[in-house]
Amino acid sequence: MAKSKFEYVRDFEADDTCLPNCWIVVRLDGRNFHRFAEQHEFKKPNDDRALHLMTRCAQTVMQELEDIAIAYGQSDEYSFVFKRKSKWFKRRASKFMTHVVSQFASSYVFYWKDYFKDQQLLYPPGFDGRIVLYPSTQNLKDYLSWRQADCHINNLYNTVFWMLVQRSGLTPVQAQDRLQGTLAGDKNEILFSEFNINYNNEPLMYRKGTVLIWQKVNEVTTKKIKLPKETEEQEIEVTRTRTKVVPLHCDIIGDQFWEEYPEILAEDS
Repeated sequence: MAKSKFEYVRDFEADDTCLPNCWIVVRLDGRNFHRFAEQHEFKKPNDDRALHLMTRCAQTVMQELEDIAIAYGQSDEYSFVFKRKSKWFKRRASKFMTHVVSQFASSYVFYWKDYFKDQQLLYPPGFDGRIVLYPSTQNLKDYLSWRQADCHINNLYNTVFWMLVQRSGLTPVQAQDRLQGTLAGDKNEILFSEFNINYNNEPLMYRKGTVLIWQKVNEVTTKKIKLPKETEEQEIEVTRTRTKVVPLHCDIIGDQFWEEYPEILAEDS
């Protein structure tokens, strides 16, 4: 690149290199998504369309930025965990965050019509992001456990809240007052005794959120070939193994998940 007398301005750029040997987590959240959900008539307490759209966007991010080892999402947030030894963009924090957020936001607009077929996108959604470094694998696992625990707490509250509003006819303020000071057991009792709902039977996607991991998947396709001494082409099935981003709805707080997928946190993965 040609040098000029103006090049000195580069010295004003801050050094935002992430510390080595740390897990890099980029977490993004929807900006003013309470308003966005109301304007676009999201179903309460959970809208499958919105949740699946978020996951589709997160899959796109992982496919574009292959240094992501695992991602976890719930509601209007997603956390992306970059490999501990990633050298991507020289570990510059601004590059990690801006690439993730911009890819996710553009994907949200691009795939909107695939999930909200009858709902026009009224205005562009916004997302903000942050970066946190975790020096140990246990720190990272505790972070992901925290986000899943948050998913359970919020979803239990929202499930009871919207049942009180939609089926008992309470106003939002009345429902909020009814739930003030209640514990998890109290909320479960309200759901069961008043609405005949066993919270443990609610879909795992609502209660546990969504985990995205890389998995080898066999894909079967049909191919036309012409065999020797044959005059016509024949169709045969061809199986190919591809590595894809796969969504799971499961517990990641206990040890079972990590024992089943040890490669996620492997140093040389």
